[in-house]
Amino acid sequence: MTVVAVLADPPRPGLALPRLAETSPLSESETAALAEAMLKDTLQAVERSGGDLLVNYRPDDLLPESHVDPEGPAEAAVRAVAEDALDDPEEARFEVQVGSSLSARAGNTLTHLLREEGVQSAAVVRGDAPFLLRSTIDSAAMKLRSNAVVLGPSTDGRVYFAGFREPIDFEGAFAAPEAETLVDRANDADRDVGFIEMQPTVRTGADLATVVPIIRSRWQAERVVPAHTAEFVVEKGLAAVEGDGGDLELIRE
Repeated sequence: MTVVAVLADPPRPGLALPRLAETSPLSESETAALAEAMLKDTLQAVERSGGDLLVNYRPDDLLPESHVDPEGPAEAAVRAVAEDALDDPEEARFEVQVGSSLSARAGNTLTHLLREEGVQSAAVVRGDAPFLLRSTIDSAAMKLRSNAVVLGPSTDGRVYFAGFREPIDFEGAFAAPEAETLVDRANDADRDVGFIEMQPTVRTGADLATVVPIIRSRWQAERVVPAHTAEFVVEKGLAAVEGDGGDLELIRE
């Protein structure tokens, strides 16, 4: 069974998806609300999959000082999101992240699970890939039976899923372009690599302009959508239109 660690920050304005607030019509508060919606969808997908959910949160002492809330710790904020999203929050495991960078925090979590706890396989996701479904996680877990590393490639060279049956050298392993860097590290460790389907991640306005029409079209066709993210898109009246240069631009209807 694969342990899926969801790397979770408290969805606070200015902390959550800062590049999205700078490059889209969304305010920092709205961006935080979207980050919370996508995190809820991710937690639900992992809970309903065949994997074990580990909510791996960044504590206050690893957050920028300006985003520490004196009225409530980061753990409480993340737990509140999980309790609202999960069918059985008591079954979720919560652990603090350790490390000064994403690569360090993800690497420490994965290495601890694989070496100290001896789990069969472990993966990290970041809660910014709204189309990460239960079936996607289960497919990745199946691939991990025959591959030491399984990656879910995304836009801009990112990965939305990184699964491992054996550790690699994680120092700087999530440096851009993530997919290529992770494969380089896997090759250095003589680990074979498998891939699952490509999915978009949402970190900028251009990313969201790619995702919104997919959500809206699936919603209108009455197909499966990431429920919380889709609700946000519809409630905010978000749509994508062709801009002057031919690229999609995000608007409010």
